Parts: sequence; C-alpha cells; structure tokens
Amino acid sequence: MNIRIVSVGKIKEKYIQDGIKEFSKRLSRYCNLEIIEVEDEKAPENLSEKEIEIIKSKEGERILSKIPQNSFVISLAIEGKSLSSEGLAEKIKNLMIDGANDITFVIGGSLGLSENIIGRSNFELSFSKMTFPHQLMRLILLEQIYRGFRIIKGEPYHK
Repeated sequence: MNIRIVSVGKIKEKYIQDGIKEFSKRLSRYCNLEIIEVEDEKAPENLSEKEIEIIKSKEGERILSKIPQNSFVISLAIEGKSLSSEGLAEKIKNLMIDGANDITFVIGGSLGLSENIIGRSNFELSFSKMTFPHQLMRLILLEQIYRGFRIIKGEPYHK
C-alpha cells in the first residue's frame, strides 16, 4: 500500500518534525509513505473573497500536480465526514480489499482547499469542527493512519 500525504507549507517546529519522523518510521512496517510539501501562498489579513479563491486555486494546482492519476484521494475538510479511529481503519481496509494500492491524503493551507481539490477528492474526512494548524494536522493524521494499520492487523493500540 502506498500512502501519500500532500500538504501545503513547511514544518518549522522541531517537536512536530520529530513526531512526524517517529510515526513515519513506525508506518514503514505497514506501507510505503511519502510526504510531499507544496509551497503556500502568502495570505495577508483582510483578503477579499476573490483574493482568497485565487490563493486557494494556486495552492490547489500545486497539490493536484503531486497526485497520481490512479490515487484514491482523501481530503481533510471541516465539512467532511467524521470517522472514529476504527472507522478510518475500516475505510483503509476496504480500499485495500477493493484493490486500491495508492491513497493520497490532502491537507490544505490556512485558507482551506480549492474547489478543484474538492472535485478531485474521492472522500472528504473531517477530524473535527475545530480548526487545527496544518503543521499539527499532519502529525495527527500520521498517528491516525498508524493506529488504523494497527487496528487492521489486529495489533494492540491505545484506546
């Protein structure tokens, strides 16, 4: 199974980088993991709706260029479907059973995802109605993917 995370922006905080390295190492037992960072657009305060859409569109084009044609795309979106850890594990397991061997998770920038990314998505996943920094979301997502594989394999995990 190939798992790819395409995320807008770089991780600057060392403690988050360390967590990402740890879960990437743990996940290497279960899948081929690729983390791709695309450049974020500068987003000053007080942008108009049109300016927001332009920024999201530019970031969206960068994201789309990193998604293979055959990949099942799961975008992280507040408006998406909420799943439990077991539900995410079941989603991944069912994709594997259905023959999918490539999943791309997408994490947008501070303004969210463009319509072209939402349109390319096969599934929109919501972790919460709360807003999280995209840097922290990457770490949370990796932990949940790791937990999902532990559940799929019937291995112990913290409940």
